[in-house]
Amino acid sequence: MEKSNDSSEYGFILVGFSDHPKLEMVLFIVNFTLYAVTVLGNLTIILLCILDPRLHTPMYFFLVNLSFLDLCFSTSCIPQMLVNLWGPDKTISYAGCVVQLFSFLSIGGIECILLAVMAYDRYVVVCKPLHYIAIMHSQLCLQLVAMAWGSGLVNAIVMSPLTMTLSRCGRRVNHFLCEMPVLIKMACLDARAVEMLAFAFAILIVLLPFTLILVSYGYTAAAVLGIKSDAVRWKAFSTSSSHLTVVSLFYGSIIYVYMQPGNSSSQNQGKFFTLFYNLVTPMLNPLIYTLRNKEVKGALKKVLGMQ
Repeated sequence: MEKSNDSSEYGFILVGFSDHPKLEMVLFIVNFTLYAVTVLGNLTIILLCILDPRLHTPMYFFLVNLSFLDLCFSTSCIPQMLVNLWGPDKTISYAGCVVQLFSFLSIGGIECILLAVMAYDRYVVVCKPLHYIAIMHSQLCLQLVAMAWGSGLVNAIVMSPLTMTLSRCGRRVNHFLCEMPVLIKMACLDARAVEMLAFAFAILIVLLPFTLILVSYGYTAAAVLGIKSDAVRWKAFSTSSSHLTVVSLFYGSIIYVYMQPGNSSSQNQGKFFTLFYNLVTPMLNPLIYTLRNKEVKGALKKVLGMQ
């Protein structure tokens, strides 16, 4: 295949699911429905946490950030995918591709670290309940969120230009969005240096926070099992299990995509795993926190005038 550098002028062709044309309309309907639920659910969480004073706590401050990130995460690529599924045009502009790549790297990185921050919050509330207010003060919460946002943005600022400046063979992206692993595979020249740097960032932003989450939940589980009151133990388990479910869904799919060797999984598997953490997980997060959380359900009933 000949070397092609005209992508900056003509953009890219997102192959997506065009190799299964009969499946495209089904995917359009399913993904449009899931995206609508994602937008509605995350906006509801954000509004509830803002409007109800009872939810002005560190846990819900982090939850608002998570919902905002989920909203941006899905919006960065799902509308473009719906356009490509609807008709024969599968193109995306060069600028659009850059925006998708930067959004994925930054928001994905921020969310990985934010989930670790939320795990630390659950650890403090369960293991050090008497000191919770003193430890999780507003200044620390802002600093932790700023650290998450800063780390994700650094990841995107470094990796986006390196990925986009690679010489590519052709304009066909075998995906439904401009994702870093796929764009690196399109390089005509040896891109091992970029792959190694991407893997190093993945260790720092994906694997390290995930390890810290597992450690914190080890201590949290031990503390929950030591609680004598059944009511208190159930409340601690309920709030912690909601977050652990979100972590499992998000990290399980993102580790599969970003922490494996380049050719170890099929391309179709990669597409569906990306679709899972980009759409299904953001759609499920509000449901998980709403259905398993009495405070959020109470705030929702109050806003709807049901109490």
